[in-house]
Amino acid sequence: MHVMIMILQPCLLRARLVKFTFVASAVLCVVSPPIASAETRHFSMTIDDTIIKLVDKQTFHTFSFNGQTPGPLIHVQEGDDVEIDVDNQTTLPHTIHWHGMFQRGSWKNDGVPDTTQPAIPPGETFTYRFKAEPSGTMWYHCHVNVNEHVAMRGMWGPLIVDPKDPPPAEKEVTKDYIMMFSSWASAWAKKPGYGGVPGDVSDFFTINGKSFPDTQPVRVKQGDVIRIRLIGAGDELHSLHIHGHDFEVYAKDGRPLANPYLADTILFGPGERYDLILRADNPGIWMVHDHIDKHTVNGSKPMGGMMTTIEYEEIPVKDQAFYKWKNKEFVPDFYYEESMKKPFGMYDNPAFKGDPAP
Repeated sequence: MHVMIMILQPCLLRARLVKFTFVASAVLCVVSPPIASAETRHFSMTIDDTIIKLVDKQTFHTFSFNGQTPGPLIHVQEGDDVEIDVDNQTTLPHTIHWHGMFQRGSWKNDGVPDTTQPAIPPGETFTYRFKAEPSGTMWYHCHVNVNEHVAMRGMWGPLIVDPKDPPPAEKEVTKDYIMMFSSWASAWAKKPGYGGVPGDVSDFFTINGKSFPDTQPVRVKQGDVIRIRLIGAGDELHSLHIHGHDFEVYAKDGRPLANPYLADTILFGPGERYDLILRADNPGIWMVHDHIDKHTVNGSKPMGGMMTTIEYEEIPVKDQAFYKWKNKEFVPDFYYEESMKKPFGMYDNPAFKGDPAP
């Protein structure tokens, strides 16, 4: 009998250990956050001759993506395999550079003519394939004759790559805004294939392809934590100032900073991206503008260009008789804030659509 008990005890102990291990594993499976697997995401876009309106009667002939400037939002997750068919429907050659992507093992998809590929001829299609890495605020743009096609033909759009495991600061964000800054020389507005040469004078300045007062307010409510992704899409420096708040400079060129810092003005140049995190804690109507003063004109007219406002829901704007935008028709998603809430994908934006060029 004693022998049998001695034999059974180790067996029972092993059984308890197996049971404990199973239960512990089950608990770990419940509390551990799911890790999303990489997916293949296939998109299609066209390059079109398009007429867009910057402000008032000022139009511009662009080579747009899907008929809009900025181009459609491409929003994917870190590690995704991305395939994009690009159909060139213009009369000039183009490529697309995926600015910020490492292109590990896919260097021929970097989009540089005569270096990684031949330019896409008019009427032809090219398929880009790459892995979405690293994560962060990136962008895409043409790499043919960049001094014209990027600097003044609107060939750019946002590419946002979400991290697989977002840091705590990003999990706090309640609204996500994208602002692309660019300048335009109206002397070349109706002359595609020309311009972007030394001596050009930029006289129109836009956020997401529009000049004030045709931009849109950033609408928030007290307590929001907003992320503003700044992208220097043109060829000039900008100095963004936000009234009534400071913000945390959180990331540079897609990478979170080791030591984020507070500021109320930030300088950024061509190709640079900065992510700002702002806590909406001061209800009011607050100006947001480029502090390089010549960037706040429309041609020869002051009080235009790179300007917008932050509007708090707690402030009845229609009651402010002096407010220029008190009766403005609000256009949502002007900063891609609604598209950023959607599942991963590519999203056109009606607010940026132009008309086919004659």
